[in-house]
Amino acid sequence: MAVSVNLAKLLDRAYEDSSLEEVLNAPISALAGVTDATGEKISEALKVKTIGDLGNNKYIAAAVALAALGKHSG
Repeated sequence: MAVSVNLAKLLDRAYEDSSLEEVLNAPISALAGVTDATGEKISEALKVKTIGDLGNNKYIAAAVALAALGKHSG
């Protein structure tokens, strides 16, 4: 089954028409709202280079899981 996703709001314009593989291999600064300087700081702090690396980072995964639990806790 083919799936189509509009990533335009998540990415800088230069990456809007990129394939998913290209996006995952793009620098963190390709995310909308992340400057080159901020992307460099994130990269250095978390020892990641790409959006894919960031998405697979154990600290990011833990934060996402905890935030999801927080939304569903009473």
